[in-house]
Amino acid sequence: MTETDRIRPEVVDAIVVALTTTDPAGLPADATRAEKDAAQDLFFTRTAAERGLRDRQSRAWELLLTRNYDEPPTWARLFDDLPVGAETELGELYDALPEGAQVEYARRHGAPAS
Repeated sequence: MTETDRIRPEVVDAIVVALTTTDPAGLPADATRAEKDAAQDLFFTRTAAERGLRDRQSRAWELLLTRNYDEPPTWARLFDDLPVGAETELGELYDALPEGAQVEYARRHGAPAS
């Protein structure tokens, strides 16, 4: 393996941070093509994973917010107002639920096995 083929994890991480923050000042000047390619792969993989989590979070909120409230509801109230079957789907989305919803779900049904 030549020096230009070696991938330095700290350089890959610095490139990913620069891409994430859209701040080119953090780009290492001595990054190799292999490090840039590895950083690009890591950046796109993380972006895809975050998109999947955002989609799951959006679905969880759709299930939780079934109607309008005059005052901010409690987690218990939101769960009381869920349509039949919604709690089953929320259990499948447990990791994407906000912390308060996770606590309320676990109080009612126990935390689902991961």
